Amino acid sequence: MTQLTCFKAYDVRGRIPDELNVDIAYRIGRAYAQFLNSELKPKEVVVGYDIRLTSFDMSRALIKGLTEGGANVQDIGQCGTEEVYFATSHLKVDGGICVTASHNPKDYNGMKFVREESRPISGDTGLKEIQRLAEENNFKSGAETGAVTKTEVQPAYIKHLLTYVGIENLKPLKIVCTAGNGGAGDVIDAIEDLLPFRWEKIHHNPDGNFPNGVPNPLIEDNRPVTIEAIKKNQADLGIAWDGDFDRCFFFDEQGTFIEGYYIVGLLAEAFLKKQPGGKVVHDPRLTWNTIDIVESLGGTAVESKTGHAFIKERMRLEDAVYGGEMSAHHYFKDFAYCDSGMIPWLLVAELICVSGKPLSALVEERMKAYPCSGEINQRLASPKQVIAGITEQYSKNAKAINTTDGISIEFDNWRFNLRSSNTEPVIRLNVESKADINLVQVKSKELLDLISKLDAV
Repeated sequence: MTQLTCFKAYDVRGRIPDELNVDIAYRIGRAYAQFLNSELKPKEVVVGYDIRLTSFDMSRALIKGLTEGGANVQDIGQCGTEEVYFATSHLKVDGGICVTASHNPKDYNGMKFVREESRPISGDTGLKEIQRLAEENNFKSGAETGAVTKTEVQPAYIKHLLTYVGIENLKPLKIVCTAGNGGAGDVIDAIEDLLPFRWEKIHHNPDGNFPNGVPNPLIEDNRPVTIEAIKKNQADLGIAWDGDFDRCFFFDEQGTFIEGYYIVGLLAEAFLKKQPGGKVVHDPRLTWNTIDIVESLGGTAVESKTGHAFIKERMRLEDAVYGGEMSAHHYFKDFAYCDSGMIPWLLVAELICVSGKPLSALVEERMKAYPCSGEINQRLASPKQVIAGITEQYSKNAKAINTTDGISIEFDNWRFNLRSSNTEPVIRLNVESKADINLVQVKSKELLDLISKLDAV
């Protein structure tokens, strides 16, 4: 039995063709169908694929595996991951798979999985079983071959997106949007005639060759094109997406990149003003701003382990109205508790229109009240040893210690979170303070110096 290294904590991701190919995609389809068909009744699965050059062929192999495993397939074609989430719940089917590698290099591909009601499938909720079946490659025979139906869901998806804002509140903002040659451009083209906004489109056309670099706005070298366009066009707002557009990134009217942490607070405030007393789920990396906003509005802030599967599960458990991660994943109760890269910019644009304030003014006060380091990633030889050493060093005088995800240690005027990545051999550090940016810089350097020292031991 050959181990399939493309299976990760939350999804499938691998280099083409050595880690992932059409044969493996077929086996994953058979495995997923068998996983769903444990009750021996016909199942219906949504399949979509992103703009990568290998995605169409991968989706055909996946569909072949699903149908030969007895599942019926609703093929929604080229799309973003969130369109598969939407279609799975909207069509009331048993599961969904998007062929995508998000922001990975162009020679990668992968898959993201959900089950009924767009509930996530991760390592703890079925992905390991799908991996086992795919690796064994010994599938049950005798199932009747399922049918494939071409299904159009984008009109219903667009209609749903527009329910999050009052069209009457919107004004003709000038917006720069950077799709990174991923899939977001198609949705903007479909929605623009329904909105009063004026658009400046950058790297807009889908192109799996990624002629302008990998679509990942977290890479600082990818940002100048958006910043320059904002300044040149005197735009009100800048937006950028990753390849499958389930993450949305913001630039203010001055071209300043806004950390996702402050957008979480902004959207939490927007939802709690519409739904007083609601619950908001957040990750443990940066927390003070979110907690302060939520509690000041009479809501309840609920901390969850980092990662989409954990956030979605906790949101369902708490019946939360909104969930946000500083990594630019935003989750919505009315979107089957799933993440969307389209709903956030609609909400932020509405906030700008209704408040009469630019985005810089909407976040300025919060950024001064709770300045942060942004996420600092460090590749290490011994991450467990380093985290243990940092914990021992800083626990002595700590006001609070939290192990929800990695280690969070809090003092009177500053706090930090240090955790190992779920997807890469790195540790991730986040530092924040109460109204003291110099303290953030000092403590970030202090921690990084100690991390390097501990890793060298």
